[in-house]
Amino acid sequence: MASNRLLKPWAPQLQKTYIFRNANIIDPVDGSVRRNSTVKISGGLIESITDLSADAQISAEEGVTTLDLQSKYYLCPGLIDCHVHVTAVPGAKDIGSSFGMPLDVSKFRQPFVCQQILRRGFTTVRDCGGASLALKEAIAEGVFPGPRVFIAGRALSQTGGHADLRGSHDHTECCGGLVHQLGRLCDGVPECLKAARDELRKGADFIKIMSGGGVASPTDALTNVQFTAEEIRAIVSAAENNGTWVTAHAYTPRSIMHAINNGVKGIEHGNLIDPETAKAMAEKGVFLTPTLITYSEMQDPRWHGFLPPELASKNETVLRTGLHSLQIASDAGVTMCYGTDLVGPLGIAQTREFALRAQVLSPLAILQSATVNAAKMLRKPDFLGQIRSGFAADILVLNRNPLEDILVFDEPDRHLLAVIKEGRVQTSRWTKLPEEVSVPVPVIE
Repeated sequence: MASNRLLKPWAPQLQKTYIFRNANIIDPVDGSVRRNSTVKISGGLIESITDLSADAQISAEEGVTTLDLQSKYYLCPGLIDCHVHVTAVPGAKDIGSSFGMPLDVSKFRQPFVCQQILRRGFTTVRDCGGASLALKEAIAEGVFPGPRVFIAGRALSQTGGHADLRGSHDHTECCGGLVHQLGRLCDGVPECLKAARDELRKGADFIKIMSGGGVASPTDALTNVQFTAEEIRAIVSAAENNGTWVTAHAYTPRSIMHAINNGVKGIEHGNLIDPETAKAMAEKGVFLTPTLITYSEMQDPRWHGFLPPELASKNETVLRTGLHSLQIASDAGVTMCYGTDLVGPLGIAQTREFALRAQVLSPLAILQSATVNAAKMLRKPDFLGQIRSGFAADILVLNRNPLEDILVFDEPDRHLLAVIKEGRVQTSRWTKLPEEVSVPVPVIE
């Protein structure tokens, strides 16, 4: 049988072994910094972490790349963005065109989007509608650089729900089953079961539903509650039978409670949450992924016209309450994850969510949302989100401590020296640590 490299000539070389000496290691669990440590990564994993006294033995090995961080650089776990839409690529001037872009156009631009996400320090993302198994596999196999991707496939929506992008005078596909780039429609328990099972068949890591109205959908109010209890329970049952979970787009207390009372384990956005609902989420262990930056960006004058007037008014409503919702959720003890939900050209603002959250939350709480909390939600708490032996070698090299100033993540060109994903240097702004090319070209002379 032909070797894997013959079948898949894009397959990258085996990971190198790196040793970082005199490193300051950021621990997002408790906010501590382990100073003057040595980190060894090999085979895509963090092999060991030792203190200065054990440094001589580990650094004496041959065939490894050793770098001295001089006790002034920081190693931080790779960041995790828990709400992206990789298929909603740049190039369109308004939100309708971003969602309605021809699939072929989107596909050829997705590698660019994925590379930019990785260069900002996000080594893992959770795509909440649109990304395909083919995209996930292409990145994992090294066809092009990008973050590790967890996918929902297409989000599920009732007719007239948040993933129904038809206007009131559009009568096409009147009987349901409409599918577009980010979502699909399903009505009634049989259709909901079939849609959920179909997305799982096509490789979805989790299922996303729309349990309330949204900004980008033309015919539903923010206060709408979507899907029946029976429909949600059917979708949840299909997911749980497949060993996974369901998350829900929801803003209001009513739509949030409708989702979590019927088995949903995650809430996206939650801008209109109240203390009672937040308390219920905390008691049930439901994750919340706020996405404040998308509303802020869509109101920014530089994107004038990106939202039509009827959607801009809904956007203003959720923008006003965003920071307050963070405070309510934090006070109630809700586990929050980092998310952005940016579409089209707005993706360049991915790191600005840090600055918005910093108005309410501590640097540690924000870092936890983008590392350990996200890893728990993705059900990878023993593999992602920390720099520990046996974990994925997803590491950021920084010239400043993010626990002292979380905004260092918003200026990668100044503070992010290198992005290491699965033990490979994917991005480097540091002359001492060159980027790795998947399949190097042999030198002739």
